[in-house]
Amino acid sequence: MSYLDTLTILYLSEEKKFDLRIYVLVVNYRPLRVYLYQMGFARFCNEKYSSDLGDIDNQFIHLTNVAIQKKSEDYNRAHGGKWHLNNLRLFVEGIHGKEASQRLFDEVNAIIIHSLKACQNVMINDKHCFECYGYDLLIDSNLKPWLIEVNASPSLTATTHPDRILKTGLISDMLDIVMPPDLPPDVSHKGMRWDPEEGLVPVEKHGFFDLLYDEAADTTATLQPTGGRGKRRA
Repeated sequence: MSYLDTLTILYLSEEKKFDLRIYVLVVNYRPLRVYLYQMGFARFCNEKYSSDLGDIDNQFIHLTNVAIQKKSEDYNRAHGGKWHLNNLRLFVEGIHGKEASQRLFDEVNAIIIHSLKACQNVMINDKHCFECYGYDLLIDSNLKPWLIEVNASPSLTATTHPDRILKTGLISDMLDIVMPPDLPPDVSHKGMRWDPEEGLVPVEKHGFFDLLYDEAADTTATLQPTGGRGKRRA
């Protein structure tokens, strides 16, 4: 039995393989501060999944990359084979309940944080820099997320109108966090805002970015390990 036999490739009624693309912004590695973009999406293959050996080389069955799927005769240029992350969350809630859906996305968040902490000590922490990552994950039949890979500087090419709205919003929100429009230009202001009582404090939410993890404020260190396994792309 292959690893894909247990994954949620038959989870939806159309029986097509899909994965998740989630955008993550890191403004500092030491201390680690991470923002999660709430406007991610699921990417679907155009053809129904098959584990037959005769279909092993069919990229339209096995690879969700849009650069590949858009070459298929069945490619839908209106939605681009993508499903908004909120729609996936609602789908999971409708089938498995809100608690199961919340647990799934909590585990996704834990995978993101653990993966960044795993490489934290080998990353150059340049105060002038930031990084946007594209996380790719699969979900298995037990609603357990698995990390496929982490893409540094992911492609922000838009293939549909909703895709263009999502990615232009991502760029705008990201730049507002790393270069706060209400503060003078200064590297020490990256990811910060001015509070009348406390002075400079980390931005907790801006646009569709939410503060996922702030190591400087983490005094508990109680994150539970997950079963996600993956590789880091340089």
